This record gives sequence, structure tokens and C-alpha cells, in this order.
Amino acid sequence: MGKIKVALAGVGNCASALIQGIQYYRKNPPTENGLTTGLMHPSFGPYKVEDITFVTAFEVNKKKIGGDLSKAIFTEPNSAPKISDVPDMDVTVKPGPILDGVAPHMKEPFHVYSKSRTKPVDVAAELKDSGAEILVNYLPVGSEKGARFYAQAAVDAGCGFVNCIPEFIASTDSWAKKFEEHKLPIAGDDVKSQVGATIVHRSLVELCLKRGVRVDESYQLNLGGDTDFLNMTVEERLHSKRISKTTAVASLIPYSVPTRIGPSDYVPHLKNKKICYIYLKGRGWGNIPLQIDLKLAVEDSPNSGGVVADVIRAVKIGLDRGIGGPLTSISSYSFKYPPVKIPDGQASQWVEEYIQGKRDR
Repeated sequence: MGKIKVALAGVGNCASALIQGIQYYRKNPPTENGLTTGLMHPSFGPYKVEDITFVTAFEVNKKKIGGDLSKAIFTEPNSAPKISDVPDMDVTVKPGPILDGVAPHMKEPFHVYSKSRTKPVDVAAELKDSGAEILVNYLPVGSEKGARFYAQAAVDAGCGFVNCIPEFIASTDSWAKKFEEHKLPIAGDDVKSQVGATIVHRSLVELCLKRGVRVDESYQLNLGGDTDFLNMTVEERLHSKRISKTTAVASLIPYSVPTRIGPSDYVPHLKNKKICYIYLKGRGWGNIPLQIDLKLAVEDSPNSGGVVADVIRAVKIGLDRGIGGPLTSISSYSFKYPPVKIPDGQASQWVEEYIQGKRDR
């Protein structure tokens, strides 16, 4: 079927893990029985992970701009673990607009370029010139204006859009209509990890409800040491994030429950490692109480790589089929705040139906 041409808005840890992972699976393709560690879908319809290629990328870090994308993914302050060597990609990282993508306390850690010395490129024009089919938004949490700027650039350039961050675009009617009118697929919002805090927390809640346990209260605390967690030490950048993560869990419970979910602290020496503590209190048979305390430790950015690889291929299928607007199947399966919120088992079924062409979106 050919390559899937992808553009990146942001070349941080998640972009690094995605690019390294794709190179890893080029070297270690699926076995004959289709089983390969780390892949939810070795083949997603007609497309394999190895079909994803990168044609352009946008950044505000002066140390990354102007260099090849293969080098930028390993450039400070990136701390994603090493998955694979990446050969020269012949993709020069371009300066994107700063907008609200950089909080005041992040200017130095992000090595932000000087506006007097560097001018951002015309993003829509660069997308067209590069031949990009899909734009993946990896901007920092809290980039309200930035996320919408890149979404509009995708529309202007005729690209599908993947919104990995907690800004409500695919789940907002006006944006959904805009992509639908231009016959461009969009998936979002706020990507789930493969086995991360949100999906584990949701699974615990679903288990309790299916087994007749009444959930009384719950919380989820998250610690990490990369720039994502440093960025989120400023509470005003967390408004959408808290809504997204809380709704992902609370939407499963058919009654109101005291819930607190979100980033809790920045611990520099953890680097890209994320530590999650989940607490759930409920009542079972005879109104007898039970309590669940769970700790999850993961390398954060690789944990989303396999999910985004699926989403990219789902959006490509949408482009092939001429589908415009939100892809509800892959969005419900892969994102914390999708346009349609359903249990994960149902979302998985929707995705399989979408792949087979039995479901429009």
C-alpha cells in the first residue's frame, strides 16, 4: 500500500519513542504467526508499523532546529530510553511558532529559540511541500492556542490530524465539523498509554462494576521526571489534563463518586520513568468494604508509541476511504477524552469493525 507520510508538531520524548520504535520493528518485523512484543496490531488493515515514515517536523528548541530528525530525537532535554539506533532520515527539523507552547518556567529547559534570530516557517505550506498526509500533535500540555494552530494548519494543508495532548479538538463539535467539511479524518483527544495509569485505572473500575462492587471513592497520583512533568508543575496548564484524565475514569461509573486524578509531582531523577499510585475504595457482598492500592511503574514515552502507531494507521485508512471528521472507533480505543466515551471492550470491537470496513468511522 506504500508509505504513510507523517509530520510531527513537537520532537520531544514521545516523538523519540515513536520514531525509535518504528525503526526497531523494521529490524524486528512480526513473526509468521503475527506475534511481536509490543504491538497491539502488527498489521492494521493493509498497513504495518514499518510503513510509517516521517517527512517533516516542527520544534521551538534551538538545539533541535536545523538538524536531522534522527539527531533531534536524542537531543537535550529528551530523556526517552534508547530503543534503537536511527539512521539519518533526511528530514530537517523546522522552527514552529512558539505561541503558548512554552510556559515561562520552561523557556530555559526547552532551549527556546530567540524570536529576533529565528522566524517560524509557514506550517501549512511546509506540510504541503513535504507531502505530509497526517500531522501528529505532540505539543506540551497546556498548549491551547498551539494545538488549535496546528489543527488549522492540518486543515489548510489537507492533512489528517492526531491530537495526542489534552486539548479538546476532536471532541469539540466546531472542530469536528470543520474536519468533516474538508473530508479529513481526526483522532483524539489526549492519548492513552498502552498499559498506563488511565487504562489500568479504567480496568479496575470496570472489574469492580462488573463484579457487583459499588465504587465509593478513588484517586490516581502520578510522579515523573521528564519535561512533561516539569511543565505540569504550573497548575494553570493542567486544567484540560485533569478534566481529560478524570473523565476517562469517572465516565464509566453511572453515579457520582469522589475522584481525584492527575499529575502530582516532578521528581527529576526519575527522568522518563512514571510512577502511578491508584487507590479505589468500594463495597461488595453484604455491604462489606474492600480497598485496592496499586503501584504502576513505566517508561512513560514508549508506553504511548504503540498506541500512536495504531492511530496513525487508522487515520490513513480514513484518508483512503474519504472519511471526514472524528474517527470514533480509534478515538474511543486510544484516547482519554474521545468524542464518544464507551467501555474499552466495546471500543476494541469498534476498531476491529472499522479495520474490516464494517464500521464507517
